[in-house]
Amino acid sequence: MRHFLTSLYLLGTFLHTLTKCAMSATDFHLDGDYLIGGLFNIHYASGGLYQTKPQAIDCSSQLFSLSDYRRFQMMRFAVEQINNSTYILPNVSLGYDIFDHCSVTKNFPGILNLISVNGLIQSWFEPLKNFSRVMAVVGPFTSTDALTIAPLFMTDLIPLVSYGVGSSRLSNKIKFPSFLRTVHSNDGMIEVIVKIIVHFNWRWVAFLNSDDDYGRDGLDLFIKKIDGTDICLAYTKALNDNTNYSQIFQQIEAQKIHVVIVFAPEATSEALVETAVQVNFRNKVWIACDTWSINKRLSKMKEIRNIGTVLGVSQPVETVPGFNNFIYSTKRQTFFKNEAQNVFCNQACNCSYVTPEDIISADSSYSFTVYSAVYAIAHGLHNALQCGDGKCSDNITMFPYMVLEELKKSNFTLLNQNIQFDENGDFKSGSYSIVFWNQTGDAQEIGFYSFYPSVQFFINNTMIKWYTDGDVPTSFCSAECPIGYVQKQTGIHKCCFNCEICPNGTYINVTEDPYNCINCKDTQWSEKGSTSCDLRVVEYMPFTDSWAILIMVGAWALVGMTLSMSVLFVVNYNTPVVKSAGGPMCFLILGCLSLSSLSVFFYFGKPTVAFCILRYLPFLLFYTICLACFVVRSFQIVCIFKIAAKVPKLYSWWMKYHGQQLVITVAFITEAFLLLISYSYAAPKPYQDKVWYPDKIILDCEINPKAISCSVILPLLLCSLCFVFSYMGKDLPKNYNEAKAITFCLLLLIFTWIIFVTQYMLYHGKFILMFNALAVLSSLYSFLLWYFLPKCYIIIFQPHRNTPKYFQGLIQNYTKTISQ
Repeated sequence: MRHFLTSLYLLGTFLHTLTKCAMSATDFHLDGDYLIGGLFNIHYASGGLYQTKPQAIDCSSQLFSLSDYRRFQMMRFAVEQINNSTYILPNVSLGYDIFDHCSVTKNFPGILNLISVNGLIQSWFEPLKNFSRVMAVVGPFTSTDALTIAPLFMTDLIPLVSYGVGSSRLSNKIKFPSFLRTVHSNDGMIEVIVKIIVHFNWRWVAFLNSDDDYGRDGLDLFIKKIDGTDICLAYTKALNDNTNYSQIFQQIEAQKIHVVIVFAPEATSEALVETAVQVNFRNKVWIACDTWSINKRLSKMKEIRNIGTVLGVSQPVETVPGFNNFIYSTKRQTFFKNEAQNVFCNQACNCSYVTPEDIISADSSYSFTVYSAVYAIAHGLHNALQCGDGKCSDNITMFPYMVLEELKKSNFTLLNQNIQFDENGDFKSGSYSIVFWNQTGDAQEIGFYSFYPSVQFFINNTMIKWYTDGDVPTSFCSAECPIGYVQKQTGIHKCCFNCEICPNGTYINVTEDPYNCINCKDTQWSEKGSTSCDLRVVEYMPFTDSWAILIMVGAWALVGMTLSMSVLFVVNYNTPVVKSAGGPMCFLILGCLSLSSLSVFFYFGKPTVAFCILRYLPFLLFYTICLACFVVRSFQIVCIFKIAAKVPKLYSWWMKYHGQQLVITVAFITEAFLLLISYSYAAPKPYQDKVWYPDKIILDCEINPKAISCSVILPLLLCSLCFVFSYMGKDLPKNYNEAKAITFCLLLLIFTWIIFVTQYMLYHGKFILMFNALAVLSSLYSFLLWYFLPKCYIIIFQPHRNTPKYFQGLIQNYTKTISQ
């Protein structure tokens, strides 16, 4: 550090000696008890400067900036106003040393002058003595200037209060501890620009920034702030003196971008917009940053309307009372003042040709920020000097760091505006104006963005006359998808996409995720192209359904008929018809048919575990007994008339060991055992069918195929045996031909279940339960109606056929027929 300061001292001494020249300094210097430095870009050095030897630049020979000259005069006015005040610094005079800071690299003599005493720079390792009377510096205006010179002021904690610097890098208090500003950083500016874009729903934008610290910082912040939004940065370009603007416009046009953000200093922005007018770059929305948003020369250019609609963000224009009078009086005095003492170069301005009217009508942006910067320093001095009761303490040795501490605590009102800094030295209060270049060439205020005490954003859309002469212009890479369509990105930009409709069972929520279809819950459904899901309709066959009632009545009727037939058979128990029907076996069959009908009642109502078990258990168990009885009966008929004579031993064995009881008992025990295994492995349970119908949930019972197959093997085997035996006895005597009746019943049974299985494969709605119940009921009625009912008919209506003599005659005729 010692070597650095020593070199700095030698450099300052050399440049101080080298650059002395005789120039009028009445406007640039004012003596006072405490001095404030000032850095203003009254002139701008062109980028093409080339030098062959080390020398400082003469700013007065460069391009003149009227708006910056106005800001320079605003600082002078503020100091004069403070000196005339009896409150802020009552017995202390405030002076200034102002320099024309027209170049980033060739203006160091003025900078070194501000941090030196008599041409010398105080080293850190020496005691504090002969300290510079410059307590703070107002400026500079640009980010590049500030980042270049700020380290020189940070070493001694000299407050550098900028009125125009936006770079967010200067908010770093580790690197820039004594930097403050009366403007908001680029972060606030970019925030407003993004809000404008979002407000008008623009998605496809270009960002043109200056190729310097200010522009690059703005671009970085813009990229960060649009992250997570629907805005896409379609095109960006850094602007400098060698940029081909025409090529930029061609590229923007080729990408169909309709919104152009220009984040660059005034001079760069002027060159860009002027070129746009010249090459007839038309019909765009331009968003201007505060450096050129109220530029009067551009807004009043001929044919400026052809480029489109210009919106901008600007510093609020505050009218400073007394400033106009100060300008008029200052310009009159200039003509009567003599040439002053010799001082540093760049403390002069050959601007005698500038009239007071020129200054007053110039771009007034940043004028209030200059004014508030001077007043903030004065208030800092006021507090550091313990001013009060009409005087300030004269026993305090003042150093810049003491002013800095008080500056950080600033909290006062100036022209109804609160002046306050946050912990980063950034301006805490204030607001931005949102402007529109109207038809008269004026920057008309159409909205605002306020920071303090709370963030507020407003734009009056009705005040904007768009270049479309109607609706707000759009800027999209791809048009908005219709409702119910999802965006499928194409390329690197999320704004470029194809639209695909969301299929059934999904929906799109644009606010949550416009890029993916969201699956509905399993209890919901949606048609394709939906934006929400609806609840599925839960369906089952209730007991109150008319079909359910009809089927249950049929089941009760079956029970009633079986009871009636049982009574009839008991009364006529010893008759040939009852004996030929099976005798005592008839009562077992009729009882099992009645018990099987219990299953029918459990097909209705909301399924439960008990309902699902009882839906199948009674039918499978008791119907198996019925089939076993018919197998036995078919076998007996065939055995009596065909097998007994041929195989007498088999018949005797059957009679000896009570074959019919044995077969029925074994069938019952086997089926009960198989059902126990089946239900132990996987018992039927309630099940919600959500697959077959997208908009419905069918309540049913889930059956494990392996488990159910175990319990239906025996009924299928018995049915097959019964069919074989009954078919063998198709030519027996008429009244003994129960085999034909059994065969017909079995055919009805098979046909019934074929119809049901076919229906089940084609339809899975709630009525499948009705069809299942009908199949069970039809299976029961097939034996009741086609086997037992004819017997009842003979008993009741044809008693002459229910005699032993009639049956013996039939048997004799059958015997004669066989013998022939």
